[in-house]
Amino acid sequence: MTTTTLPDPPAPSPARQSGELAISAQGLVKHFGSTRAVNGVDLAVPTGSVYGVLGPNGAGKTTTVSMLATLLRPDAGSATIFGHDVVRESVAVRSLVGVTGQYASVDEDLTATQNLVLFARLLGFSRPAARSRAEELLDQFSLTEAANRPLKNFSGGMRRRLDLAASLIDTPPLLFLDEPTTGLDPRTRAQMWDTIRALVAQGSTVLLTTQYLDEADQLADRIAVIDRGVVIADGTADELKHSIGVSTLQLTPTDRADAARVAEIGQRILAEHAALSPEAARVTIPLHQPDLVPDVLIALRENGIGIDEITVQKPSLDEVFLTITGQPTDTEEVAR
Repeated sequence: MTTTTLPDPPAPSPARQSGELAISAQGLVKHFGSTRAVNGVDLAVPTGSVYGVLGPNGAGKTTTVSMLATLLRPDAGSATIFGHDVVRESVAVRSLVGVTGQYASVDEDLTATQNLVLFARLLGFSRPAARSRAEELLDQFSLTEAANRPLKNFSGGMRRRLDLAASLIDTPPLLFLDEPTTGLDPRTRAQMWDTIRALVAQGSTVLLTTQYLDEADQLADRIAVIDRGVVIADGTADELKHSIGVSTLQLTPTDRADAARVAEIGQRILAEHAALSPEAARVTIPLHQPDLVPDVLIALRENGIGIDEITVQKPSLDEVFLTITGQPTDTEEVAR
């Protein structure tokens, strides 16, 4: 849903002032009948960043995006996009955003090339520029060989890739990506990640909803976790991980018989309880003082204990999600 008319070829998004908010939302509320899908969402998304929104099915992610993109009118609360109110200045907002929803918006009666050329022409591209941009995107999303095939012969993943390509015909200052890589193979997901990083490097801002926790970990500068229509956590991936526990030091001795001594030494130096896994001969110790790790290694060497493997393990986003929502990401949908 991008309505900006751009010159040929498409220009990168202009850099905006550092610290300016691309999205500012306070108390957004949306009802569908008796269901309160969004129940007071607050967001602050800095310009030039990737902001991840996590949540189980039905948490209110898509509804929140729809209100910010002017596709739905909020029942309460307010939001601005680069300072423009999403209700009072909806036309201005639409000129600044691009949206890729969960379901394909391409026309199944047209070929891949025809779809992209059509979108480009609607955005004000000349015929030659529209065809050139279509060819560029088809190559970027590995669809060149299928460029002239009817979409009814496309797989679900191919349709999704074409839908993503259509959203990137121009380079909007703000791009909403609602679960953009669902159904994509690992190679195409990685390509999409590179595309998102390139957009941000050019000055765009991306709000990304996803149920792939590794995707948020890889891409997002900050992450909001939404559950039952409310933001229940917000921060960087490291901040969210740290909020549920500390990192752990894991040591595996060369000689399995040394595992108990490794545990004793690590426990004494780090002043933490050491857990020993007899099967793997691995020692795990909470790590509140990372600067003491070299002391542990020196003590082990002085005692003639060799170490095959040493790792520092942070809590994962999966653990964060389960801890703060109490459910996995694929729970049954209860709202929109």
